[in-house]
Amino acid sequence: MSKPSNKAKAKNKKKPPSKIGFFAKNRKWLLVFCILVIAVFSLLWMNLFKNYPVKGKKELLVVASGDTYSHFIERLAKENQVSIPLILKIYQKFFIHDTMKAGVYEIPQGMSIRQVLVMLSNAENAQMIRVQVIEGTTFKQLIANLKKDRYITKSVVNLPEQHIAKALGLPYSHPEGLFAPNTYFFSKGESDQKILTDLYHYQMKTLDAAWQNRAADLPYKNKYEALIMASIIEKETSLDRELEQVSGVFVRRLKLGMRLQTDPTVIYGMGDRYQGKISRQDLRTPTAYNTYTMSGLPPTPIAMPGKKAIEAAMHPDNSNNIYFVATGNGGHKFSATLQEHNQAVQDYLSVLRSKSE
Repeated sequence: MSKPSNKAKAKNKKKPPSKIGFFAKNRKWLLVFCILVIAVFSLLWMNLFKNYPVKGKKELLVVASGDTYSHFIERLAKENQVSIPLILKIYQKFFIHDTMKAGVYEIPQGMSIRQVLVMLSNAENAQMIRVQVIEGTTFKQLIANLKKDRYITKSVVNLPEQHIAKALGLPYSHPEGLFAPNTYFFSKGESDQKILTDLYHYQMKTLDAAWQNRAADLPYKNKYEALIMASIIEKETSLDRELEQVSGVFVRRLKLGMRLQTDPTVIYGMGDRYQGKISRQDLRTPTAYNTYTMSGLPPTPIAMPGKKAIEAAMHPDNSNNIYFVATGNGGHKFSATLQEHNQAVQDYLSVLRSKSE
C-alpha cells in the first residue's frame, strides 16, 4: 500500500483558526462589550469620581447625629451632583460597610465624591465637633451631651452640677438657663470649660440687649427674673406666634398677685421623680419650683430659653388674657375670664375623648 504523500498530509491537516477570523466573526459582540465597558466607566466617573462640589478652596460639611448615607446621597441627587444615586448607594453598601459619623469635615477642592463618602465613615477625619443646644432643654441634658462627646476635653462637666457654675466663674450659683441654645462648632479637643463659657457669654449678650429694650412696667426686679420668665415661656409653648401671648398671661398674673400655676415648674421641681405624668398630689406638694403652692417666680430658670422666648418675656402682648389651655389640636386657647377658660377646658377634654374613641 502506498503511503500518502507529504502534500496530501498537508492538505488533510486542519489549519489553526485565524485570529483575524475570530475577531471578524465576533466583531459585533466585542463592540457591544466595549460600549458596555465605556458606559459603566462613564457612569462611575459621573457619580463616584467627579469632584465633590466645593465653593472656594475648601468647604465644611456638617454631619449631624443620625444622618445617613442614603439621605446624603439623595441630597446630592436633588442638587444634580450625581445622575444615578443607586450607584453611590451600592458602592457604600459593598465597599464602606459603615455608617456616617457625626462631625464637621473639611473638604478641599478636588476631592471626589467617592473620597468624601469614605471620609464620612470615620469620625477621626472630622476637623470640628458640633455642639447643639435645643431651646427648652435643661442644663442637665446639656452636660450629659458634653460628657458623651469623646472629642471634648473634660475639665468641669464631671463636677457636681452645683459646683460647675463656680468652676466657670459665673456670677450665679445655679447654672440653669445661663447658656444660649444654638448650634455651635468647636475644634476637636476643645475643653468643656471653653464651650460652656462661650455659650454663657452668648446668652448674656442676648439677655442684656433684650433687657435694654424691654417694654415699660414689667414686674421683674432684674434681668435674671426676666430670664426665669423666659424659661417658663419656652417650656409652655413651641409655637412662636404664642410666645408673647403666654408672656402676657404670666406678666398679668404677677401684677395681679395670682399664682403662675404652670406645670413645667412643677415638673422641674420634681426632678428625677417625674416619670411623664403629674398627679394632683404633685400639684399640692410644695417645692421651691411649685407655682401652684407658691406665689411669684421660681428661684431660677427651669430650662435654657432661646432668643425669641427672652424677647417675649420683655414684650408681653397687650390683651386681657390671664388663662390658657391646650386645644388638643395644637396650640392653646387664651381667655380673659374664668368662665371662658372653663369652657375652653371642656372643649379640650371633648377633643381628647373624641381622639380616644
